[in-house]
Amino acid sequence: MPELREADDVYILDLGDDENRFSPDWLKTVHSLLDTVVDAPSPGALVTTGQGKFYSNGLDLDWLLNNYDQLDSYRTEIHELLARVLTLPVPTVAAINGHAFGAGAMLALAHDFRVMRADRGYFCFPEADINIPFTPGMAALIQGKITPAAAIASMTTGRRFGGDQARDLGLVDETAPEADVVRNAAEIVRPLAGKDQATLSAIKSTMFATAVAALRAPAQ
Repeated sequence: MPELREADDVYILDLGDDENRFSPDWLKTVHSLLDTVVDAPSPGALVTTGQGKFYSNGLDLDWLLNNYDQLDSYRTEIHELLARVLTLPVPTVAAINGHAFGAGAMLALAHDFRVMRADRGYFCFPEADINIPFTPGMAALIQGKITPAAAIASMTTGRRFGGDQARDLGLVDETAPEADVVRNAAEIVRPLAGKDQATLSAIKSTMFATAVAALRAPAQ
């Protein structure tokens, strides 16, 4: 399960050591840890990462198959996590240590910045190949963060992008060797720690108002 540690004004949220799929318990734990970051006595910054081969593989399809009657509430919970990270009142960076697929890639995009491992791991939206269309909120999040050309290249193809390819397309900001991914990510946001939370939240909420509204719209 996810865990949180702090080092020099930067909180490191470890998403876990497996595929880090979005089970209800996983989502609840992540929200609780984000509460800790936001409620800290002095404003900090956030890095999220995983362990081993995966950053996050997104939806917990096994859980969903056994709880399909809860699809609407489950989708609402995922949308809320994406909206929350998108507007979190501290600087954020995803340290993508391995595979980021589907909603896991969307979670990475919801951060302010992204650093991806250069030698292994894929950034991928597989929806076109697994016949699961993007929800309006998910599409708005992705399109609010990358160029139209990058959106076409990633959303309609199901293509898997390695670190350097993801960087060149603008899906991530930079790449690094495995051992440096978290350190480099922390170096990006550490100088930004201490921003006024109300101001930063308002700026992000205005910047991404369309995506946030779509993510928090009632399920159709």
